[in-house]
Amino acid sequence: MFGIPGKQAVTITPKAAGQIAKLMAKDGHTGLRIGVKKGGCAGMEYTMEYVTETNPLDEVVEQDGARVMIAPMAQMFLFGTEIDYEVSLLEAGFKFNNPNVTEACGCGESIKFKDQDIAAAS
Repeated sequence: MFGIPGKQAVTITPKAAGQIAKLMAKDGHTGLRIGVKKGGCAGMEYTMEYVTETNPLDEVVEQDGARVMIAPMAQMFLFGTEIDYEVSLLEAGFKFNNPNVTEACGCGESIKFKDQDIAAAS
């Protein structure tokens, strides 16, 4: 919907692609849908859910056995995002390197976008 012809909406690092593919295979899911919703101290939060069916309006990105679907309302916020998977001594999880984020809370799970107020009014 908000893409540039010939350019994927998001990129997936090899670590993230491996983890997504592993999660897909574990329970027979067809992919991982990412989106955004209102919430958190900065105003918006990322959402992630396993899916068994693709919504025809989802933007689908496939790489190295991983399939990510971007929910229609999140596409303008996630365009240009790199999805990574990081493991540290205390935690492991997906990390979104999103050029559209203008603020993030200390924990990194809540974000604010440049055009967030305009989108919220729609």
